Amino acid sequence: MSHRCFTVDIADRVGHITLARPDELNTMIPAFWRELPAIVNELSDSGDVRVIVVSSSGKHFTAGMDLSVFGGDSLAGAGEVGRVRANLRLNVLHLQEAFTAFERARVPVIAAVQGGCIGGGVDMVCACDMRYATADAFFCIQEINIGMTADVGTLQRLPKLIPEAIAREYAYTGRRLLAARAHELGFVNGVYGTHDQMIEGVMAVAGEIAARSPLAVWGSKEMITYARDHSVADGLNFIATWQTGMFQPADMTEAFVARAEKRNPSYDDLHAVRRGLE
Repeated sequence: MSHRCFTVDIADRVGHITLARPDELNTMIPAFWRELPAIVNELSDSGDVRVIVVSSSGKHFTAGMDLSVFGGDSLAGAGEVGRVRANLRLNVLHLQEAFTAFERARVPVIAAVQGGCIGGGVDMVCACDMRYATADAFFCIQEINIGMTADVGTLQRLPKLIPEAIAREYAYTGRRLLAARAHELGFVNGVYGTHDQMIEGVMAVAGEIAARSPLAVWGSKEMITYARDHSVADGLNFIATWQTGMFQPADMTEAFVARAEKRNPSYDDLHAVRRGLE
């Protein structure tokens, strides 16, 4: 299937989503918000994709929300004020879901950022499991610079990824968080000299993850995300319940047998997900 805003490639159990409007700085037009969650859900549901990598093309990762999203009555419609405002709320929640799809995916999502990651781009990468960047990359909570409060996930997720006071500083000032500082803060996992070097490095990390038990990786992602938003006691209770159903000996047996036989383990893919009754 062709997409207006993205290209999608699958190789070696890694799904690679590339923002593909470099001449427009990969701005997030209305089609972006429809296409992205559909792509992520499809890759996650397939069962044979074990990692998703999100990268971009051109000088910048993304310049954020395209002005066409705000134009006319596109967000909330027209008419009686209460009904218009109620629709606006639903549309903001719809935009949020496009990035929450990363968290809900059964597989890790890795962002590879070059150049500017601005506005909605920060919302986007904050929802990923890991982030890598080129040396010239920067992150900017641009919303404050245009007189609005960021509303698609940055302010909810960023303070869980870096110290809260630092997150507040960048949210209140709109200053650029440069790649080196982002690495120092732990926001990005690694910094590379060039885009090609970054993609090579990220794909190597993705390959390591793809070689592990996909069920164990899925469980690890579920537990870490759950622990972020719950108490330690809640997290311990959740893992106990998860293990009761999901921990079966097949993958562990394969790991030990492969080690004894001096070979790489071979794990079954996750089962495909059927949404609805199709």
